[in-house]
Amino acid sequence: MRTIKPLIALAILIVGSISCKKDTKIAEDPIISTFYFIRHAEKDRTDPENPDPELNQDGLNRAIRWAEVFDPIPLDVIYSTNYERTSMTAAPTSVKKNIDVKYYDPNAVDIEEFKLENEGKNVLVVGHSNTIPAFVNRMIDMEKYEDMDDSDNGSLFIVRIIDGIPTDIRLKMD
Repeated sequence: MRTIKPLIALAILIVGSISCKKDTKIAEDPIISTFYFIRHAEKDRTDPENPDPELNQDGLNRAIRWAEVFDPIPLDVIYSTNYERTSMTAAPTSVKKNIDVKYYDPNAVDIEEFKLENEGKNVLVVGHSNTIPAFVNRMIDMEKYEDMDDSDNGSLFIVRIIDGIPTDIRLKMD
């Protein structure tokens, strides 16, 4: 009992001094948004005149591997351009996660609205060799990445925004 009274008194003193401060701020959890950007998997090139080819067998296999890569990540949203090759790349992850794909036009994305709409979420974006690097550049507000090589179907760009501050990394998944 003797040690309890001094501890209670000390606790009251500490609580009282904290509650009397006018500028005391309660630390808030940071708002973290994570965006995963990939290019569509390998497309069928047998008809060079086809503007919207499907994936070839290598591409189908890669799309399945992407679903495995994203399996441990709690995705909230999946975006894809409205092309066969991007839709087919997103499909295995979409099915595995039970998330409907949202279609977007890379030329019409308002980047600030996109960031706000997806604040605090984990987001997968599937696009093209020219649209993905451009999208990432807009997300980080820096001209850092050039168009991807036509043979590059395995790059993963990750943009993490913590309280409005973006960081980025590019990984090669081959």
